[in-house]
Amino acid sequence: MPFAVLDTYPEFLRYWRDARGQPIERQIEGWRAVYLAPWPELAALQTADYAEQGLDWREVGRQRIFPTLDERLPDMCRAHDGLLACLARVDAQARRALRVDLDLSYVIHVGLGCGAGWATTFAGRPAVLFGLENAAEEGWVDEESLERLVAHEFGHLAHRHWRQSAGLGEGRGPWWQLIEEGIARRCEHHVLGRGSPSAARLDEGWEDWCEEHRLWLAQEYLDTIRRGEPVNRFFGSWHEIGGRSQTGYFLGERVVREWERDLDLAEIARLGEATLEVRSRESLEAMARLAGGSGNPGDERPGAGSRN
Repeated sequence: MPFAVLDTYPEFLRYWRDARGQPIERQIEGWRAVYLAPWPELAALQTADYAEQGLDWREVGRQRIFPTLDERLPDMCRAHDGLLACLARVDAQARRALRVDLDLSYVIHVGLGCGAGWATTFAGRPAVLFGLENAAEEGWVDEESLERLVAHEFGHLAHRHWRQSAGLGEGRGPWWQLIEEGIARRCEHHVLGRGSPSAARLDEGWEDWCEEHRLWLAQEYLDTIRRGEPVNRFFGSWHEIGGRSQTGYFLGERVVREWERDLDLAEIARLGEATLEVRSRESLEAMARLAGGSGNPGDERPGAGSRN
């Protein structure tokens, strides 16, 4: 088998049977000291991620994660079973469609809200961490949503592989994030071949709303960068702009789809950061000029973010 699966969910259920009636502070500490004791790296990845954002992981857990675990348990169980059912099939489809062969791990766990899917490195090999708590929060528990999640995260690892094979590292910053997510969304389409990538994973009408407001979204992304502000309100399920979350994924997918007229995904993935910035800016400026969207639909409501 070209991949390994680490399923920590049975251990979480054993921990939660004892922890569910305890004070929340003991639940939080037990998450790391009891449930994830066999896998300290899994806890460390998540706590370090929040530290890099200047956030206290315990506070995030106290406010957003642990108070809802009990009510989300049925959906977490459904997402867990669905992932086990589709992983091998979607992984095989992704390898064929993207022509990428990876020695990777899929890790199923209950985390701190770092993402329903997170393409990273775990135990020294490429890995996707599937956070059941986020999958349940988003309602990504049906077969189609889970297939798209697996394909999306495999796309991130493929992107990384394409760059590494060319001796290139990962980039940083708003232009990189835009194209990174755009490539992953296009990978969904190439792997699964279904209509509009990711539309089924988001709220009803999301794609139509983003299409209608393309002018405003593109201009707002450009203006946010010009102001020197972070673009995190365009990404992650805990951020909103104009009352909609994850609009940066829409913008990135539209830009990459335009570039695919001349380049394949692997060629786009290997573009240098300077080229990415110039081409991305030009694409968004053209979108802002030509799209027929409306003006500002409302104020955004920021919050702590998560990957997808």
